[in-house]
Amino acid sequence: MAKIEHIVEDCIGCGACTAVCDNWEMGPDGKAHPKQTELEELGCNKEAAEVCPVGCIHIKE
Repeated sequence: MAKIEHIVEDCIGCGACTAVCDNWEMGPDGKAHPKQTELEELGCNKEAAEVCPVGCIHIKE
């Protein structure tokens, strides 16, 4: 099982992750948040981590 670690404090709210992966959404705080943090399959979450300009999304396998 893979786990998503998201450092919300570092998020700049650009929305790049939400553009490439439907597991990500913008919250009322103007920052991105994962809908699920523990996943059987990474799917597009790996791409979401790769496109994040500040590197605040980490995948732990």
